[in-house]
Amino acid sequence: MRKVWMAPMCLAGLALLAGCGESMRAQTARAIDSVQSIDQENMAEMMLAVSDPREAVQYFTAQSQQYPDRVIFRRGLARSMMRAGDAEASIPIWQEVLAHPEATLDDRVDLAEAYIRSNNGPQAEATLNSIPPTHETSSRYRLEAMVADSREQWDRADSFYEIAVGLTPTPASTLNNWGYSKLTRGDARGAERLFLEALQHDSTLFHAKNNLVLARAAQRNYELPLMPMTQIERAELLHTMALAAIRQGDVSIGRALLQDAIATHPQHFEAAANALAALQ
Repeated sequence: MRKVWMAPMCLAGLALLAGCGESMRAQTARAIDSVQSIDQENMAEMMLAVSDPREAVQYFTAQSQQYPDRVIFRRGLARSMMRAGDAEASIPIWQEVLAHPEATLDDRVDLAEAYIRSNNGPQAEATLNSIPPTHETSSRYRLEAMVADSREQWDRADSFYEIAVGLTPTPASTLNNWGYSKLTRGDARGAERLFLEALQHDSTLFHAKNNLVLARAAQRNYELPLMPMTQIERAELLHTMALAAIRQGDVSIGRALLQDAIATHPQHFEAAANALAALQ
């Protein structure tokens, strides 16, 4: 009798073990897929953060073709194209991203920025208007400020820039944009203050250094401010200041600044040398 009962029990046990095996294989497959997904996301973030923009475009193009359903790669491709200076070419990619079920409101903000960089203000404004007012991010308000700038709505622009600065722990680039806005309006003193504030947050931001020099030159202040700079940066800033002085009619000061720039640069400074030769 014992042998009669053992057979079905063994069969049941084997069936249970087979079921456990299938369950374990399914769990293992899901775990591997999860790890691969995390690795792909980490790789995508790394490519956006540290790689050459052109290399990133190649990487995300290949990944988008291999994984056409994964929006992370289409998004990475669009962002890489913008970093590479191809904002206009990124627009149809952003539109594909927005058609994806996993698209976010931040993707819509990025599309608006692509329109702005492509000098398409009306489309940028329409895209920003399609974003709910409850989506309050620094990037969104920075773009709203830039649209207001294009319409010469200065008070509105200042309000948006102020909000954008308050919504980010890294406001240097936004402060630089705000300062440039002030400079184009003729408010060189206000622009200088904003460029200095930008450099307090990020002393490596060369655009802010260059704009600061322009703001000081607009006030006929031709001395470089005290700030961290490399020897090459110092030469380039002297060159910028020299050209600003010459445009304002201060030719002798511009000539001296060009000579200083040439002497400062560790290599041959062709642009400054050519400008000095043109003066002579």
